[in-house]
Amino acid sequence: MNRLRKYMLLFPLLLMLAGTAVPVFAAPYEGYNYSWWGEAGPAPAPYLPVRQIDGEQLSIGAFKTPEDFTISENGDVYILDTGNNRIVCLDGDWNVVRIIDSFVNRGRPDGFSDPQGIFIHRNGHLYVADTGHKRVVELTPEGHLVREIGAPEADVLSEGFNYQPSKLVVDSADRLYVVGKGVFEGIMQFDSGGKFTGFMGVNRVSFNLVDLFWKRIMTKEQRSKMILFIPVDFTNVDIDKEGFIFATSSDSYRDDPVKRLNPSGIDVLQRAGYFHPKGDISFTSSGTRPGTSTIVDVAIDRNGIYNILDSRRGRVFTYDREGKLMYIFGQLGEQVGNFKTPVALDMMGDQVVVLDKGFNHLVIFEPTRYGQAIRDAVIYNDLGQEEASVAAWMEALTLNSNLEMAYLGIGKAELRRGNNYEAMENFRLGMHRAYYSRAFERYRKEFMWEHFDKIATAGLIGLAGIIVAVRMVTRRKTAETGTIGMAWYTIFHPFKGFWELKYEKKGKVWFTLLILLLLSLFYVLKRQYTGFIFNPHASQSVNTFDEVKFIVLPFFLWCIANWSLTTLMDGEGKFKEIVVATGYALVPLVLVQLPLIALSNMITMQEGTFYAMLESIALLWCAGLIFVGMLTVHQYTVTKTIVTMLLTMVVIGIFVFLGLLFFSLLQQMLSFLTTVYKEIMFRIGEG
Repeated sequence: MNRLRKYMLLFPLLLMLAGTAVPVFAAPYEGYNYSWWGEAGPAPAPYLPVRQIDGEQLSIGAFKTPEDFTISENGDVYILDTGNNRIVCLDGDWNVVRIIDSFVNRGRPDGFSDPQGIFIHRNGHLYVADTGHKRVVELTPEGHLVREIGAPEADVLSEGFNYQPSKLVVDSADRLYVVGKGVFEGIMQFDSGGKFTGFMGVNRVSFNLVDLFWKRIMTKEQRSKMILFIPVDFTNVDIDKEGFIFATSSDSYRDDPVKRLNPSGIDVLQRAGYFHPKGDISFTSSGTRPGTSTIVDVAIDRNGIYNILDSRRGRVFTYDREGKLMYIFGQLGEQVGNFKTPVALDMMGDQVVVLDKGFNHLVIFEPTRYGQAIRDAVIYNDLGQEEASVAAWMEALTLNSNLEMAYLGIGKAELRRGNNYEAMENFRLGMHRAYYSRAFERYRKEFMWEHFDKIATAGLIGLAGIIVAVRMVTRRKTAETGTIGMAWYTIFHPFKGFWELKYEKKGKVWFTLLILLLLSLFYVLKRQYTGFIFNPHASQSVNTFDEVKFIVLPFFLWCIANWSLTTLMDGEGKFKEIVVATGYALVPLVLVQLPLIALSNMITMQEGTFYAMLESIALLWCAGLIFVGMLTVHQYTVTKTIVTMLLTMVVIGIFVFLGLLFFSLLQQMLSFLTTVYKEIMFRIGEG
């Protein structure tokens, strides 16, 4: 059985060696991707392992805890074999070219000590973070020493500064950027002459609010024993062709573990995706691999595409220029193509190469048809080749119909073509409100020009109808108004209106219940028919019962809590009067819902201020009416009314707590009774 299992594990490797592409079903991991809702859904594998490279296969002895590698522009590979203190140089066909394990330094033999990082410059020179010797060495491609750069010297460095370079990159102006172990001030920067010029890109302090609270009230001795609130350090760096530094952070709970730093050290990474580039979105807090992704490396692809490596679960996440997640692949495990301790990755054309220091080898991945389609679509889209981009996205959709990013890409292409309505539909399917708003703005302009006469006529008729209706209502005297007229009168003349509701008995309980019913109905319509820009959930099914209970339940909780409290505080209002006054105060919310629904389908995201303003006016109007209603019903002073309203909210919180406690105890009792019943039945069955 063990032998059969061994053969099964070796089967994909045999296919690799035979030059046969591994089929999708043979992937050593399950493909998945995240939707706009943050849910992980199945997806075809975008990349598959096609080859593994280790020291024994190269006949140079096994690698020993390799920490880093780099690939030159012409495809040469330089592996930093840390445990053996050497650099293994391979050509593009994975043949050994040379091994650099020593060099001459000022006439004396020298070598590496626990090197952690390596980078190859465009001129072919190698830069090595010789961590054990606390220096950076620059070598020619043949391994001859050019220079060594020691610890930085500056007044800004703290006393006892420990210089342990771990990762590094060099820009086109020969400026050196070094990540150091335990360096929280940022990335160290050296000029072309090797002189330290300062830090860049320091991370902001990450802290827990609870710890911060306790630190404020603790004694000095207690605070000294707490964990210090200090910035997190960087773990790795890479540099793109434009000279921007990509850096990863060690804190897995940060919302920005990946940064793109400009020469001033400012993060300019685009984060226009559904979620920020940080690896897994959903994860468990228990199990063998709990918590968020731990990003240990970043590799620049082309056309703004970049990859990040998660060492916690052994996964590679690929993002486009705007920070949208393209695909995910990789996994920890024992099968061929899985990882044990992945530490570094880089690109070789379309191939992704990952260094695993746990298994002491490199794993080469090639894109599948699905992965290649997404890559091609993103690249074509970036180059402005709409026809090719749409074709590639359509191919990706045939393989994964749930790929929301594909709809977004097609929408961009349609937008460039001027097909605004088609772009809107695709942006809606791709769940991207910003682009939808842009396409809608153009479509609205076209629509208004084509139907200006009809729109103007409908607008004039509607305005005239509103004016006539308002005048008909306002002409009537209060004594002559009916139930609806009384509600209208109250919202514009609250003090007199609530007085008449209480003392002249013009308030009707049935009308209050009708107001609640209408408000619930309108909220259901609002959830379903509000424009996509302001309600991307509109396409989802709406639970009418949930919408109703979140209006009716708070309403009666308020009434019951207010009545219970004011009974003890000499309030004159009866429960019926509180219900009626609160119900009539909700009229502005009822009146505003249909205009809000209509407005949401006519304005863009940039004009959303008008939507928010109208909604805020209705809420403030409602709150003001409730205040006047409670003041009039209970005959309180202004101050006492404010106090009782605040205390009412506290009482509501107590009611909710007691209710949750009751249902929790009830659930435990039912669980206990169920267990006892099962035990009795089990005993009877044994008898």
